[in-house]
Amino acid sequence: MERRGFLRLGAAATGALALGPDFWRRAYGAQARSGPGPYGSLEGRVADANGLVLPEGFESRIVGRSGAVVEGTDYTWHAFPDGGAVFEHDDGGWTYVSNSEVPTPEGGGAGSVRFDADGTVTGAASILTGTSTNCAGGATPWGTWLSCEETDSGQVWECDPSGAEPAVARPAMGAFKHEAAAADPDERRLYLTEDQPDGRLYRFTPRAWPDLDEGLLEVAVVGPDDGVTWVEVPDPSGASAPTRNQVAESTVFPGGEGIWFDSGTVYFTTKVDGRVTAYRVAEARMEVLYDDDRFDDPPLTGVDNITVGPGGDLYVCEDGGNMELVLITSDTVAPFLRVDGDPESEMTGCAFNAAGTHLYFSSQRGGGGAGLTYEVRGPFRRDEPEPADGGPTTTLAAVGNGDDGGSDLVLPVVAGGVGLGALAAGALAWRRRRSGDEPEREPEPT
Repeated sequence: MERRGFLRLGAAATGALALGPDFWRRAYGAQARSGPGPYGSLEGRVADANGLVLPEGFESRIVGRSGAVVEGTDYTWHAFPDGGAVFEHDDGGWTYVSNSEVPTPEGGGAGSVRFDADGTVTGAASILTGTSTNCAGGATPWGTWLSCEETDSGQVWECDPSGAEPAVARPAMGAFKHEAAAADPDERRLYLTEDQPDGRLYRFTPRAWPDLDEGLLEVAVVGPDDGVTWVEVPDPSGASAPTRNQVAESTVFPGGEGIWFDSGTVYFTTKVDGRVTAYRVAEARMEVLYDDDRFDDPPLTGVDNITVGPGGDLYVCEDGGNMELVLITSDTVAPFLRVDGDPESEMTGCAFNAAGTHLYFSSQRGGGGAGLTYEVRGPFRRDEPEPADGGPTTTLAAVGNGDDGGSDLVLPVVAGGVGLGALAAGALAWRRRRSGDEPEREPEPT
């Protein structure tokens, strides 16, 4: 894949820096409890014309209806929309990417819809075909989308969000039921979840960041003190044995789902035990942030895709249940919005644009068909206070009861904490690798 087309950093980086420090700030720790969130309660509120129950001051529109042409384009929106991400343009517009979880090679893949700076749809395209059960994935710091196949021999596919360049499989990242991926540009590594009842958490270190052709795949081993060590997976292809069974001491993370990196922390969800967990990279330590067993009446069930909002809050999609997008803030676990009338569906693909004004997500089997993709606009908060001592904010604590081919695509939105310096460094390193100016770096031992 030709990478240089993704790396027009100048104007876009300047614009993102203008967002100010609040945009990149994390919420800081406290005991969170079930109750009304920062946008007020949804109780008593009525669904809008699109079937969404929203907080006061927010409005929605449908930008993709499976089986129908995206308005103003010639692209038919794909069925079963799943994981997604937003990619910024240097003209102020953006592209939203969405996977298709159809379980056949003819129906899987991924598509995208492009917006101008005013939010007007200007194009849509297929960006990946010939794959199956593309569930979630993740954005890279150099502006590509990693689409994950949730099959026993599933691959990670690196995609151009515009569809101008063909997608490329990255078998070094392992063959298993991939769910989602998250990139840590500081440590130059990627983290991967596995959607199996006895799934594992993986870490991939490219041999020459940010080239994903070769590298070291490892699996997490969590000790009794919650400390984590990483052990090499002997056969990432899974030909000799499933990757999750190759390291006997590896730790089970049952039903791995969404994953997101922010400010030195990897957040991920596991649906079998109903948990949201944080892996603190610098400390190499796990911390359970949310466990639905801790609540008599859990405010969040069926944990799935996850992202960080512009105010540092975690947004977690529900798979089934009452179809809510739920916030975990510094002190509250509360629904942000609800999809009305789709009890057999699931929430997927939550992602923000860089300005923190537009949120995208899907109801995978919504609208009485094969899926709806929504946009929500409104006054998303981004005003987390400075710490009293003037130091950096801390992270969330544990929760307890109580068109032109897209040559101007630049950086994925990583709302809440991946500094632009790290993103730009990763992108520029990729450009140097492509030109032969940067030497390869061996994966560091752990």
